[in-house]
Amino acid sequence: MSDNRLLDIEQYGQSIWMDNLSRDLIESGQLQKAIEERGLLGITSNPAIFEKAIAGNQVYDTDIEAGAKAGKSVQEIYESLVFKDIRDACDAFRPIYDRTGGMDGYVSIELPPDLARDTENSIEEAKRYFRDIGRDNVMIKIPGTPEGLAAVEEVIAAGINVNITLLFSVQSYVETAWAYIRGLEKRAANGEDISKIASVASFFISRIDAKVDKKLDAAIEQTNDEQQKEELRQYKGKVAIANAKIAYQKYKEIVQSDRWKALAEKGANIQRLLWASTSTKNPEYSDVMYVDELIGANTINTLPPKTIEACFDHCTVSGDPIERDLETAQQIMQRLPELGIDLDKVMEELLQEGIDKFVEPYQSLMQSLEEKVNKLTPA
Repeated sequence: MSDNRLLDIEQYGQSIWMDNLSRDLIESGQLQKAIEERGLLGITSNPAIFEKAIAGNQVYDTDIEAGAKAGKSVQEIYESLVFKDIRDACDAFRPIYDRTGGMDGYVSIELPPDLARDTENSIEEAKRYFRDIGRDNVMIKIPGTPEGLAAVEEVIAAGINVNITLLFSVQSYVETAWAYIRGLEKRAANGEDISKIASVASFFISRIDAKVDKKLDAAIEQTNDEQQKEELRQYKGKVAIANAKIAYQKYKEIVQSDRWKALAEKGANIQRLLWASTSTKNPEYSDVMYVDELIGANTINTLPPKTIEACFDHCTVSGDPIERDLETAQQIMQRLPELGIDLDKVMEELLQEGIDKFVEPYQSLMQSLEEKVNKLTPA
């Protein structure tokens, strides 16, 4: 093991991306320092991250004022701020994109979250975002709703990099993988190059345990069977990792399919699983649990800055833990419904909650921007 555990993880075929972006991070040199000293290979953003970055931060005020004086709408000002940060981050990661042949070095930007159930507008906005940002290494984030996956297929066919987000169930991941494949097949059928397109499937982790653990606690309270109480306790903090391990096995099956192999022969890039929401929510668990247990070839783990530093300090890096204890993972996922935990319902609730968690900060940011515009350009 080297003195940089994050680089050790890379040796096992997993890329570490950061889940955070702000103008302060870029302009202070902190992002470049993290790339050089922590081995970051990409970055992800979302409306909650930008709401935190822009609201109450004076570094954006000059551009907000200029946009307002130019007669731009609040939405146009928002996009001008965010697109600039995304372009600058893309430029910082461009050497990695070039060095890895387009495998890493990406910066993800999410479509407006109110489009999560709108296929046609998602397609149009994804095309516009990709065109206006104008960077080969930008990824457009589209949620893995049925409507979103229909958009993904068309956006991939148009030659745009896509990060499919808010995936919770194994089935949602499988459907995502096939949407990517169908998009590539459409593009290939038109005689267009498919070798420059990249996609990741963002599979959420810690939110699953946070929700399932509450249901397990409730079930423990409701039963008088001591043996069942103990069994329920044993599943706490285990479901999210078990779910991810099963998804990874599905990934391996898909890339062995004839349809995928036919695309690979034409130069297609695999769609990697990206572990998202990997900061530990429960203080009783290790703060790097969702890093240590999910190392595996051809995967990505996107970490908030605090988890990056924790991992740099004390991750336990070993080969392919994602492949271990698969039988136990299957047993956990089969046993929970028998104990009254409806995992399908849990996953559906998490998807809707995930959309809401992005809609709310997005709306809050729009309101904050409007207030700033009024303050900086008084009538």
